[in-house]
Amino acid sequence: MRFGVVVFPGSNCDHDAYHVISKVIGQPVDFIWHRRSTINGADAVILPGGFSYGDYLRAGAIAHFSPVMQAVKQHAERGGLVLGICNGFQILCESGLLPGVLMRNRDLRFICRMVTLRVESTDSPFAHLYRPGQIVRMPIAHAEGNYFCDPPTLEELRRERRIILRYCDAGGQTIAEANPNGALDHIAGICSRERNVLGLMPHPERAAEEVLGSADGRTLFQSMAVALAGMVRD
Repeated sequence: MRFGVVVFPGSNCDHDAYHVISKVIGQPVDFIWHRRSTINGADAVILPGGFSYGDYLRAGAIAHFSPVMQAVKQHAERGGLVLGICNGFQILCESGLLPGVLMRNRDLRFICRMVTLRVESTDSPFAHLYRPGQIVRMPIAHAEGNYFCDPPTLEELRRERRIILRYCDAGGQTIAEANPNGALDHIAGICSRERNVLGLMPHPERAAEEVLGSADGRTLFQSMAVALAGMVRD
């Protein structure tokens, strides 16, 4: 099995993701330049954080037209794993691979700090090694992380248990003070209906080693590796 990390002009977490996959998880990984029309045979694709195309126009809006995104969409349609982190989440929404939009933060300020999250659903290749209700800590670093969708979509996300992560306090309560960007229903991460595409605003790659202050994000990548191993055997 092999991972691929897409590199857009303005990506700045691509090397972080590459490091975690190659050194922490110990799996093969390649960089995929945004102008390529294939994903180089990757079994799982990561769209990293950063400011693709400088976030001009709207975060993720221009990256969605990159040649590689057509290959990413085809990969997702075949059931392949796609993980979008921060700017990658924005790109997934702009591409229609996930519903909703990421708007400017409630206070119109860039936020960079550690946050507390509650694992809502473990029924996906990205979260099956977590425990339902588990409290984890990961950093955020974004100006447009305020998730929003229309009421029918929100109801669908809830009904199908596609909300993977919510912002919460240390006790697991979803109170207003624990919602850093004003996201609807405290949403920090969602998956696709088929559960093979995940977008989240927190950075698990920046919380994959104890020296960084939290290793809670490592479990997400380990979940992916275990799920991929099962897919390869099947």
